[in-house]
Amino acid sequence: MKKVLVLFAHPKFEKSRANKVLVNAIAHKEHVTFHDLYELYPDFHIDVVTEKKLLEEHDVIIWHHPMYWYSCPPLLKQWLDIVLEFNWAYGPKGTALQSKICLNVITTGGSKELYCSKGSNSYTINEFLRPFEQTANLCLMAYKRPFTVMGTYKLNDNELDAYGEKYSALIDELQQS
Repeated sequence: MKKVLVLFAHPKFEKSRANKVLVNAIAHKEHVTFHDLYELYPDFHIDVVTEKKLLEEHDVIIWHHPMYWYSCPPLLKQWLDIVLEFNWAYGPKGTALQSKICLNVITTGGSKELYCSKGSNSYTINEFLRPFEQTANLCLMAYKRPFTVMGTYKLNDNELDAYGEKYSALIDELQQS
């Protein structure tokens, strides 16, 4: 069974109904490490050695975050910038993450209709996530399709619970792949 590392980055987690449901659905699963970056590093002083060790110990890496200005929250961006070092994660000697599975789990306040060429955001979620896909590719990881929960402000509790069940099932599937 594959070990899953959920790198969670939400600066206002306490206010997010959708992310609470998602996190509760997977937080106590066997072989899943839930790693809340804002809880661990409120001062943004990331322990690179610890983070690398966690990455090495897991088979599946999930970047779980809300869509923030068409990207991720700043702490996750800093994490990417300083943890994924040249000749460790990428480069001629950078094979530490080779063949690991990687994907984004994201929430958006905006609906799916807003994230398309005809919507007010002009681009799809996949297009906005291209930097993450390329990061995974550069680090020789297998990037998978993102799991998205869109239009979170309009979802009722039953709809959110259904997304929580789908997230849990995705984790199970990733662990068996």
